[in-house]
Amino acid sequence: MRTLTALGLAAALTFGGGLASAQDLIDKGMVHGWNLMVDPQFGDGCLIQTVYQDLSVVRLGYDMIGGRGYLTIFNQAWGDIENGKEYPVTFDMDGEKFNAIATGIKDGKISAAILFFDDRNFVNAIAKRKVMTVYGQTGQEVMAIDLKGTSRALEYARQCQNEMTGGG
Repeated sequence: MRTLTALGLAAALTFGGGLASAQDLIDKGMVHGWNLMVDPQFGDGCLIQTVYQDLSVVRLGYDMIGGRGYLTIFNQAWGDIENGKEYPVTFDMDGEKFNAIATGIKDGKISAAILFFDDRNFVNAIAKRKVMTVYGQTGQEVMAIDLKGTSRALEYARQCQNEMTGGG
């Protein structure tokens, strides 16, 4: 089992509880089942986002202010989660487990957890896998995420970020 290093509780709290509303995000279109978007609250960081039938939302993107990546999962199965509190979580990707510390986000009825990371191997692992199952603070399954199309969508996010930073 691998452990991810979570970064920056303060950064999670600096962007208004951690939720960029849909109107704050700049839509760049659909790519391989994911929306490609830009988030001004993360220094115009590019991200990919998908919404599931149960209205769960998954975002994977760049935090240009903190110089790192992030994964946010909006899902009611997080249970009793508090805004700004840190929680142990586990990601199982096709049988390989990653432990991490995520920061809770609670805004009214919306529950989410965000994980900041600087380990590119985590993104590479996501891109190469078929399913990522996320387990919450009490070991409960939060959701299983179909990763089909994620690798190609991440390529578009990288290209978007290069364009946003003037690199191409």
